[in-house]
Amino acid sequence: MPRFKPYNYSQLQMVPVALDEQLLSGTLEHAIHYLVEQRLDLSIFDARYANDDTGCRAYDPKVLLKVILLGYARGLLSSRRLERVCRENIVFIALTCGQAPDHSTLAAFVSSMPAEVPALFAQGLLVCEQEGLLGGTHFSLDGLKLPANVSKDSSGTFAELRYKQQKLEAKVREALHEHRQADHTEATEPVAERLRHQRRVARLRRQAERIEKFLATHTPRAGVRGVEIKSNVTDNESAYLKSSHGIVQGYNAQALVDAQHQVITAAVATGVAQDFQQLVEVLPAAQQTAQAAGLGADYYRGKILSADSNYHSERNLLAAEAAQLDAYIPDTQFRQRDVRFASQRRHRPPQRRQRLRVEDFHYDAVRDHYICPQGQHLTLKAARHRSGTGWARRYKATRAKCASCPVAAQCLQRNAAARNLLIPLAGPPATRAATASRRMVAKIDTERGRRLYQRRLAIVEPVFANLRAHKGLHRFTLRGRAKVDIQWKLYCMVHNIGKLMHCSTALN
Repeated sequence: MPRFKPYNYSQLQMVPVALDEQLLSGTLEHAIHYLVEQRLDLSIFDARYANDDTGCRAYDPKVLLKVILLGYARGLLSSRRLERVCRENIVFIALTCGQAPDHSTLAAFVSSMPAEVPALFAQGLLVCEQEGLLGGTHFSLDGLKLPANVSKDSSGTFAELRYKQQKLEAKVREALHEHRQADHTEATEPVAERLRHQRRVARLRRQAERIEKFLATHTPRAGVRGVEIKSNVTDNESAYLKSSHGIVQGYNAQALVDAQHQVITAAVATGVAQDFQQLVEVLPAAQQTAQAAGLGADYYRGKILSADSNYHSERNLLAAEAAQLDAYIPDTQFRQRDVRFASQRRHRPPQRRQRLRVEDFHYDAVRDHYICPQGQHLTLKAARHRSGTGWARRYKATRAKCASCPVAAQCLQRNAAARNLLIPLAGPPATRAATASRRMVAKIDTERGRRLYQRRLAIVEPVFANLRAHKGLHRFTLRGRAKVDIQWKLYCMVHNIGKLMHCSTALN
């Protein structure tokens, strides 16, 4: 028989550990330790402590910040998981010098610093500038739509929420009726079944009362077009978002990225689903961050800004012009005008029928109607309608007229029950070219515009891939825009520290 060395897990072993030797040079934990200890000024937290003479000693904010940053870098968003690794993981033990803050301390520290996190983010950005990581010439903007710590089932318009409340109250009455019926029978209900029934009734009643209280204390939310959008009983600052991973209830996290080393220069989390008004939110925040970092209030003036076609709107483009940015934000049809994509039509299935054009509609000047080839009348619905390429007159047919049309597949829009005909407003060329959208269309169609815009994908998309796939940011764990914005800025700080670790000799 072979002989092996015996082993026994039921024993204790003393292992000497030098804490400073666990933070190896060239690792992210060493970069976080050096940055917090040497380069960041955390005296901004001193005002929140009043235990100079009396009271228990508090955990040093440096220790808590190190735990949070390294935990986020490893995808640990839960404060309870952070508490556990502070007791079991040798790297976290080395960062905290053997201290083990509990989950309530860590959670309170994160959620209570809306004023300190922007200052910390600006200090980290200043370190990136000092280490030569910022190019300062081309910036790219994009967003990441992530679910929040809230359920979609708690969302709806006020009418939908009132209907849910009525259904819950009906279920409570039905459950109580069943309970009374069981009391009149001779069969004795088991104790466990009775308790389960009581807990169910109490849960349904709490849900109904919660919705009732929300409807009594809040007003309907209005979207950008003035139409009511879905509210959420749990976190009404979150939004009903359409993302690449389906419909989520969460926040739209925006990041402005420098082209040289993909450093995030501005980070803002908003509860607005659409991107066509995000530039108005991001630009003031970016300018404030640059000023707080000592880069100057005019840091972005004259710089190149690129963003995808979701940001193409008159409001965003006017904001970029007001900030004197050299913006490149194409409209949704720019690829159809790009000569480089002229051959893409060969990959499409052949169209059997020629689609109708505006010239195929006859104009009745007496009644101000347009008549389609099938004799249906399109009436004027808007004398001045803002389209993607400027102002136009909008004519529309009714659903009943278009539903049974034999040439509906050849009409103006696919899969639309009623057709819209847009007639560009007549006028001098200077008037038609006065919109920011038309100016951007002419700008993006130039050779320089196409060349600069094609860099956007390589600048900003790897940043979100790093945050989601490598850093494990799949959802926000806090509620309320202010707290979610803290978590988003901390994650962006982790990303920037990673760039410092790879590109700076001081942090290695």
